Amino acid sequence: MTSSRFQSLSDAQWELIAPLLPSNAGRRGHPFWDDRGKVEAIVYRYRTGIPWRDLPREQFGPWQTVWKRHRRYAEDGTWDKVLAALLARADADGKIDWTVSVDATINRAHQHATNTTRPEQDTGGEVESHESARGVRPQPAGRDA
Repeated sequence: MTSSRFQSLSDAQWELIAPLLPSNAGRRGHPFWDDRGKVEAIVYRYRTGIPWRDLPREQFGPWQTVWKRHRRYAEDGTWDKVLAALLARADADGKIDWTVSVDATINRAHQHATNTTRPEQDTGGEVESHESARGVRPQPAGRDA
């Protein structure tokens, strides 16, 4: 059970993730601190669907810090490493069913839906379908002019 609505990860979940995050050893500049708080902020942001700027500052600190940490972890492959490790553990525990369902639905686009031109083939796309080439609306079939 979490202690607040802002804490998304249990202690057991955090123990799985923490060793996979980069350490401060050998890192130049301002060292990372409060890894759990920043990861909780990232999880909270994705769970609620709010913009980065709307992260509660009182609980998570400046949104820019959280965003920078997320971006760095995405760029250096940290999130990929975390996902791979969690998937491997879940698979080893038999918690993943690798059954795949394939749908053979075909969605076709109209010939004018593309933004490419085909000079070898006249598709009739220069003139709107409801107007004639001279800009006069065609009369419905069966009516006298």
